[in-house]
Amino acid sequence: MDGVPGVPEQRSPEGSAALRFSVLGPVRAWRGAEALPTGSPQQRALLAALLLREGRTATAGELIDALWGDEPPSQALAAVRTYASRLRKVLSPGVLVSESGGYAIRLSDASGPGGAGGTLDLAVAQELAADAEKAKAAGDLCHARALLNKALNLWDGEVLASVPGPYAETQRARLDEWRLQLTETRLDMDLEQGCHAEAVSELTALTAAHPLRERLRELLMLALYRSGRQAEALAVYADTRRLLADELGVDPRPGLQELQQRILQADPDLAEPSAPLVPPEVAAAPVRPAQLPATVPDFTGRASFVSELSEVLATSEGRVMAVSALAGIGGVGKTTLAVHVAHQSRGVFPDGQLYVDLQGAGARAAEPEAVLGAFLRALGTADSAIPDSLEERAGLYRSVLDGRRVLVLLDNARDAAQVRPLLPGTEGCAALVTSRVRMVDLAGAHLVDLDVMSPEEALQLFTRIVGEERVASERQSALDVVAACGFLPLAIRIAASRLAARRTWTVSVLAAKLADERRRLDELQAGDLAVKATFELGYGQLEAAQARAFRLLGLADGPDISLAAAAAVLDLPVEETEDVLESLVDTSLLESAAPGRYRYHDLVRLYARACAERDEHPPGERAAAMSRLLDFYLATAAGVYAIERPGDRLVDHLEPTRYPGLRFTDGSAALDWLYTEAAPLLACVRQAAGTDRLRRAVDLLWASRDLNESGANTHQYETTAKAMCDATQAAGDTRAEGRARLTLTHPLLVSGRIQQTAEQAQLAMDLAIAADDAMATSWAANDLGLTFLHQERFAGGKPYFEQAIEVYREMGNRPLEALSLCNLSRAHLGMGNIDKAVEIAQRALATYLEIGKTLRLANGHFTLGIALTRAGRHAEALGQFSDALAVFVSHRQRLWEGTTNFRMAEVHLAARRPAQAAQHAEQALALGCIGGDRMQGVVLTLLGRALTMLGQVDRARACWREALNLLESNGGAAQAEEVRALLTHAAAA
Repeated sequence: MDGVPGVPEQRSPEGSAALRFSVLGPVRAWRGAEALPTGSPQQRALLAALLLREGRTATAGELIDALWGDEPPSQALAAVRTYASRLRKVLSPGVLVSESGGYAIRLSDASGPGGAGGTLDLAVAQELAADAEKAKAAGDLCHARALLNKALNLWDGEVLASVPGPYAETQRARLDEWRLQLTETRLDMDLEQGCHAEAVSELTALTAAHPLRERLRELLMLALYRSGRQAEALAVYADTRRLLADELGVDPRPGLQELQQRILQADPDLAEPSAPLVPPEVAAAPVRPAQLPATVPDFTGRASFVSELSEVLATSEGRVMAVSALAGIGGVGKTTLAVHVAHQSRGVFPDGQLYVDLQGAGARAAEPEAVLGAFLRALGTADSAIPDSLEERAGLYRSVLDGRRVLVLLDNARDAAQVRPLLPGTEGCAALVTSRVRMVDLAGAHLVDLDVMSPEEALQLFTRIVGEERVASERQSALDVVAACGFLPLAIRIAASRLAARRTWTVSVLAAKLADERRRLDELQAGDLAVKATFELGYGQLEAAQARAFRLLGLADGPDISLAAAAAVLDLPVEETEDVLESLVDTSLLESAAPGRYRYHDLVRLYARACAERDEHPPGERAAAMSRLLDFYLATAAGVYAIERPGDRLVDHLEPTRYPGLRFTDGSAALDWLYTEAAPLLACVRQAAGTDRLRRAVDLLWASRDLNESGANTHQYETTAKAMCDATQAAGDTRAEGRARLTLTHPLLVSGRIQQTAEQAQLAMDLAIAADDAMATSWAANDLGLTFLHQERFAGGKPYFEQAIEVYREMGNRPLEALSLCNLSRAHLGMGNIDKAVEIAQRALATYLEIGKTLRLANGHFTLGIALTRAGRHAEALGQFSDALAVFVSHRQRLWEGTTNFRMAEVHLAARRPAQAAQHAEQALALGCIGGDRMQGVVLTLLGRALTMLGQVDRARACWREALNLLESNGGAAQAEEVRALLTHAAAA
């Protein structure tokens, strides 16, 4: 329907469709879904004049002035009457009325007989703006921002488009100014809520369109400064001062001058937003995280510790920060105590409680950057507003907490270095930290060493779980049990839970089992042995199927495991697997991380592996379980790859699998699986080093290469690829090493490390040829060609692409043939063969279109867009890039989104549209691009060119200086020379 966005279709009580009108664009009218004819331009001018009077009567003379001004035609009055008569026939009865020699449109009267209530887009926008002002006054900036966005979305091009007359011209200017005011207000809220990086692109375009509007310049300076681009922010001021002096002979207003001084002084109050971003869907109330795990109902003892810690937290108000760090061996009850104290202290921290398990006892402790990202989201910050670096996230985290009273529980910390970036650092907030090490190097922390329970506390805990009746008659046996547990709370809890679940057992039976199976009870006080003894108690009471699951699932690395992957490990149906896993959850030996996902406590995992080494028979079952897990991941990842790239024959050249994987019919669900399983999948690959599973592991990494291009998993993917290169080289497996080198070329290329890419691609090719691996050989040839493209040695890259095309054609691998055709087009373009480049790109795109709409279709559109740009066919190029961008967005390829925005900026610049070029360049900088820091330098160079055309010379220089540093540091010698020339020319101008 050709409707007005945001103006809902209404129906009258009688059921007839409502009238809707628009003036924030072309003057149009609808009855329900039906577009109504509004007549000639003058007739539309009459309709607009009546609509904009909001129901008030306009005399004939006023309407004549509105339509024709001082020079009306001789039959003006008759024309007005004719227009009114025609409109009355089109509209519902009672809408256009005649009174007092004039006319009026009464939307409130449109519900009479045969009519329906009417709406005007301008009236809806006014209501939304008023509601936004109320929300802002109430402090609900996120809701206010959402309302303003709805109001602004009602505009549909030029106001009163093609409507003649002086009245329309005046109203057009008025409504354009109001729209700009609303936009400024919304942008101001964007910055207050931390969306500075996204705002830069829009503000760059707006300042180009309205160069003398100082408020926009002020907002742009602030957005750039908060994005870490101080030099550009100051350059905007210099450009503004020069422009105002040249055009108006005035200086910038005081507010702009003050902002410049604050930037020069690095005013800390400027650095961060004053209010965190809250997603619109939860904007009705401030976000107050309540992440504390449930406290145990049978919490026992620790009275002195509870009192001590509660007192420290209660006195946090007025102090910079209260930090209490609990230390003790695994299983001593640190987390239980911390969670209990945190729940008791919730009233002291009305703005919320944050919690995270830092996994410090495991091999892969949580990264502070990832934790800060999760905390910021929990506090209401949008993903788009969360910066990349640890320092920026920590700074934003502290700013978001400023003025709040929030308790942060950092559980299972590795060391003080992991904890420091996660501390609030603001008055009124507090942190509780648990760790197996004493954090003597955590400055200002209140240290608490937690020991085992006293015998009385231990017996009390045991009694609360088992029941007073069963313990009372066997008190001595109960004391024997808790003593055998080393008075460790976790050990006591597990033993008591098992006894409570077995009504036929007596306490003495449990005590006898402990005495019989644990002859080294004195060693329970020695570090991890206490934990092992505790787990042995629970493990020894498992049924056979439970015990087998406990042992085998502990073999897999990764933070957790899905139900489907667990079924592969156990070689059981999913339903049976779920039953076994849920029973293990009931014993506290396994945790349910989320529906369908399970995890071990770090120490429990270590114990489970020890049990597998000791008890699993035959010994080959351990290797078989890990083989099934790898098969599951490889088969599923290959299926995802095939959905994303139908016709691509890579999946036919992967190692065969015996265990099946999941099957998907929907591409989005397939990608969801891949990104959700990224961490355990990559861990499974790394675990295959030094085993006979090495080839399958390398192929799994190859098939899941989308993890690298997503941006979110690039670092982990590269780390895993390097590990596979080392493992395959040590194993002397030429074929596997060649493929491993190929997986490494991809992250190197994406990050712009071209020389390293070339080295790895050459190694991959040599190894693939030696192993007679045709698929890897063709991939390596294509990757080598790409390194030549990035080095602008186009003639050198051409034969590699031709080699790859020939091999892919022989294999019948049309998608990869089309991919290499795209790259060959780029080579011809670099060599100056523009017509040839366009022709080859068109062939590649035609091939992709025949295959179907997949991720690789974007490559065809993207490559053809580049060739058309060079051919000067700018409109066609933009169409191709727009199609490519839509595909990249739907497939979550953020780095390719940024790269496509850069190419669109190139087109706009070539077409002498600098404002649009600058806007797309800013989008590219915000999203990131394929090519890493070197590509960022190229984008900044283009942005500087666009800004120069817009007269923003100082900001352009700032961009070029930053670009020069990036290019010089990242192997962009030729581009760096170009930037030097630009700076020299700018200095001489």
